[in-house]
Amino acid sequence: MSATGVVGVFGYLDDAVRALTELKGRGYTQLTVYSPVPRHELDAVLAKKESPVRLFTLVGGLTGVSFGFFYAIATSLDWPLVTGGKPIVSLPPYIVIGFETTILLGALVTVAGMFLNARLPKLGRSPGYDPRFSSDKIGIVAFGGPSQLEGAREVLRDAGAEEVRDV
Repeated sequence: MSATGVVGVFGYLDDAVRALTELKGRGYTQLTVYSPVPRHELDAVLAKKESPVRLFTLVGGLTGVSFGFFYAIATSLDWPLVTGGKPIVSLPPYIVIGFETTILLGALVTVAGMFLNARLPKLGRSPGYDPRFSSDKIGIVAFGGPSQLEGAREVLRDAGAEEVRDV
């Protein structure tokens, strides 16, 4: 079976950034980076776009406030009860219900959006993952054809990878 990717294990952030920059410069687009902690230097090289989870939050919040007001108004119209001469549909008391449903649906849809965008749950192990990437090492996985993989091996070794292996 032929390899579909190559993994480089780095002990130092500077070496990993140098390798990543070189790989991006050579046109590698299918790259996966594993790091024990978030590093902005790696994100800057990868040019990660902003997460769409905030749109999930916005849609959930707007749906929540709409549902909260709709539910309160529909309930008041279904069981009309005149209190103190006020109109049946009086918006100020419904603001609390609208706010609470905004928070509830906004939070639930945010969590659902996070799971969808992170493609969770992942039932299998990601290609190239090594348990060391969760403790103290940085891993770069480059995917491509056989000719591309030889170039990626060279770049990873030249940048100071402690280990280079096929996936």
